[in-house]
Order: sequence, then C-alpha cells, then structure tokens
Amino acid sequence: MAVSYYTKEGLQKLKDELNELKTKGRTDMAKQIAEARDKGDLSENAEYDAAKDAQGLLELKISKLEEVVGNARVIDESSIDTSKVSVLSTVKIKNKKNGATVAYTLVSEEEANLKANKISVKSPFGKGLLGKKVGEVAEVKAPAGTMEFEVLDISVSGM
Repeated sequence: MAVSYYTKEGLQKLKDELNELKTKGRTDMAKQIAEARDKGDLSENAEYDAAKDAQGLLELKISKLEEVVGNARVIDESSIDTSKVSVLSTVKIKNKKNGATVAYTLVSEEEANLKANKISVKSPFGKGLLGKKVGEVAEVKAPAGTMEFEVLDISVSGM
C-alpha cells in the first residue's frame, strides 16, 4: 500500500476510529456472539451466523485501517510548495464555461469531504488539478463531459 499524507487532525481521527473499533467494537461484537450462542443450537442459529459474519467484517475493517495508519504520514504544511497544486494545497479555480470561482483543498481519500470543500487527490477533479500552476487550465473529465478550470491561486489553508 502506498504512503498517504494527512493533516495531524486527519491522522488522529483515523487513530481514534481504529482504537474505538479495537476496544468498544470488539467488546460489543463479543457480547452479540455470546447472546446468540446462549439461544441454543448453533447449527440452526441464524443470529449466531450473522454475528460471526459481522465479527469477520469488523476484523477486516480493523486490519485495513491498521494498514492505512501504518502507511500514513503527517505532512508539514510549511513544506508545501505553493507554486503548483499538490496534496493539502488550497486551490482557487474558475470554471471557464460559466466564470464561477470556487476554492478546494486537496486531501487524502479518507479526509475528503465535499461539504467542507475538501476533495480527494484520487478523484477525477483532484487528478486534473494536481501539478497545475497559477494561470494554467486543468481539464477535468466529468460525467457531463470535459470541463475546463483556470487555476487562479494556490495557498496552504492552515487546516
């Protein structure tokens, strides 16, 4: 798995979620399995089977999250190069078709939140903007067709 870059807060959120799953999640799962087991014959106990399946999914989620956290790096915001669009940079863009301007911060996939104007570097939009400089035009392939955005400004948002 590739290294992913996070803000300090973003990485802490992942670590908190992982801790919650390992403690409370596993405890709750053990209770569900015990309650289902107490209901009798395990060969015909759909609740027990469902609880065991859910336990397997929980353990899979824990192992994937451990891998993400293990490969995560906190990015030093003072080292971000604002001459071109990169992860954790905030980019102000103008839609060439309708003149609308908007600012987005490019973040890791796990930190993406469109309501907060944080878009994933792996999204078509993020990929189209990465590496662009002020004044350059990014072509973004969208379901409605290719859209063009002019890069107006690149900064670090101090999230």
